[in-house]
Amino acid sequence: MSGLFAGTPLERPVTCEVCKRPLAECTCPRDASGRVLLPKDQTATIRREKRRKGKVVTTITGLDPAASDLIAILRTLKSACAAGGTVTTDDAGKAVIEIQGDHRDKVTEMLAGAGYPVRLAGG
Repeated sequence: MSGLFAGTPLERPVTCEVCKRPLAECTCPRDASGRVLLPKDQTATIRREKRRKGKVVTTITGLDPAASDLIAILRTLKSACAAGGTVTTDDAGKAVIEIQGDHRDKVTEMLAGAGYPVRLAGG
């Protein structure tokens, strides 16, 4: 991508609007369209679901898979909750993080600490 005043002595690289670094060096999280999407702009919806045979699963939706490292978030949550889990997609094609067991309180605390607004849903 060419910079401002390309080909002149005043040429400057295009910079990120958040961190003010050149785009090649920027590490800000971006969505699929390239727009900066910070954790404070993604509302995590945490829900407790009852599955077959009475098993309970804590699900997290609302996080952008391109802007958030869902695998790293899952790894952190699994280790903190001492439970298994996975990243799947729902019927609408949106990413869902699943943690085995009822861990809504701990997941809420951890995601809020990471800067994500949290909304509890379901029973």
